[in-house]
Amino acid sequence: MDDRQQQLSDWASGQLPDYTGPSDWECVAGDASSRRYFRLRRQAQSWICVDSPPQTEKNTEFLQVRDLLEARGICVPALVAADAKRGLLLLGDMGDRQLLDLLSETSVDGYYSKALATLRDIYAGPVAAGQLPPYDEAVLSEELSRFPQWFCNALLNCPLDGGQQQVFHKCSQLLIRSALEQPRVFVHRDFHSRNLLVQAGGELGVIDFQDALLGAVTYDAASLLKDCYIRWPRPQVEAWLEQHRQALVAEGMQGLDDGADFLRWFDWIGLQRHLKVLGTFARLYLRDGKDAYLHDLPLVLSYVREVLGLYPQFDGMRRLFGEHLDPVIAEQRWSSSS
Repeated sequence: MDDRQQQLSDWASGQLPDYTGPSDWECVAGDASSRRYFRLRRQAQSWICVDSPPQTEKNTEFLQVRDLLEARGICVPALVAADAKRGLLLLGDMGDRQLLDLLSETSVDGYYSKALATLRDIYAGPVAAGQLPPYDEAVLSEELSRFPQWFCNALLNCPLDGGQQQVFHKCSQLLIRSALEQPRVFVHRDFHSRNLLVQAGGELGVIDFQDALLGAVTYDAASLLKDCYIRWPRPQVEAWLEQHRQALVAEGMQGLDDGADFLRWFDWIGLQRHLKVLGTFARLYLRDGKDAYLHDLPLVLSYVREVLGLYPQFDGMRRLFGEHLDPVIAEQRWSSSS
């Protein structure tokens, strides 16, 4: 047990006086952040202890968003104790049953129906002024900048020249404009099958929400239906999306009457997300040594290529991939799984 684990263990023992020590302590699989998770067991009960370094992690935001979601009836980890300044959290244990592990052709309709209903429950309450930061042009631009910086330059060693940078800039402006014209709602930003935990009664627990912003209504639907870790046929995705749109309209959300516009918003915010993810996954490998994310790049690329091929507005980006990036991508060891 290193010093931080010992600090977390000692602190947790003070929150749970009957805690019996390291014999009840086990590591839990982490995520893309620098957070570490440990399961603390005592007799028939268990909790999750989180080492969340305050220098890099959004502990105050995590607690604020947790409270916001809990107030809307969303299943989130119970808060037992927190020391945000030291980055120590003690949470209820929601288990390890990731939705990803339970998805199949026969189960996905039911689970995605629940997941999309959960999103609508999140949207049902207003977001007070200042309660969430805006998912604005600055944030969208920073996310998109990860693609040329980390994916093209750093991972592929295939930088964009001046003309190619202009093509990417034009694409980025279209995506940003589309995102900003959508109705604005609570955006989880990583609402996908690894961040939804299936509870004993079938309810979906939501985790990893500390990066939430106020932004585009289709963003979280794209995170779920165009999941970076599993893919479904496009006709099925479009059917789920249309059902979701109709339910939002029935619940009173304005500005969603045109199904074609909603689909375009969805596809374009998905393209923004996946270009960002290409850069983010490259950065996780190169900067943080997390090479597992390389194996997810082919699926993310397939989403990007699909949307580039569907909309003539992105013909320049489609050619940029085909003529400049794809030959280099084909040479990468990780591309063999595409």
